[in-house]
Amino acid sequence: MKRLMIALTGLTLALGFTAVGVQAAPEAIPTNAGPGDLEYRLAPGDKLRVIVFGEETLTGEYAVNSSGSLSFPLVGNIAARDETVESLQAKLTKALADGYLVNPKVNIQILTFRPFFILGEVNRPGEYPVATGLTLEQAVASAGGFTYRANTKKVFVKGATETKERLVNLKESDSVIIRAGDTVRIAERHF
Repeated sequence: MKRLMIALTGLTLALGFTAVGVQAAPEAIPTNAGPGDLEYRLAPGDKLRVIVFGEETLTGEYAVNSSGSLSFPLVGNIAARDETVESLQAKLTKALADGYLVNPKVNIQILTFRPFFILGEVNRPGEYPVATGLTLEQAVASAGGFTYRANTKKVFVKGATETKERLVNLKESDSVIIRAGDTVRIAERHF
């Protein structure tokens, strides 16, 4: 048994894992949603776990600040707004390799997504966490479903960067993806 433990420890070290890489990280939400339209883009309010293998002092939880940057030790602020997790990993790896670390290995996980907002005729209006690929139907379900007064045929959706809300027919709701910062409004039906 003792030899087995020594062999496993040697294998772990040979593969380049450190205690940081072996520790159980908080469960990350998958970020690979497939098509470019579904890729999650980072913005202020997202919380990230950055793991720099072999560098315990750099590994930790970070937030994208209000200016859309990730403030990281050694390299300072790195623009994170509208970046995917993969592109931010590449930027951070390049910045750390530029005179700070030799061959850095960086992994970024999203711990907390920015919320979407749902209001109107749902049982629990408010803000809810969003994940990639969230459909309109799933957004309504996360708010406890429709109230008895809800118009269950039409919904209003306003994107985070849009100035006007758009009317969505619920028959087409499978094709409507709710993103972080979006506002969903469920109107009252007319009798």
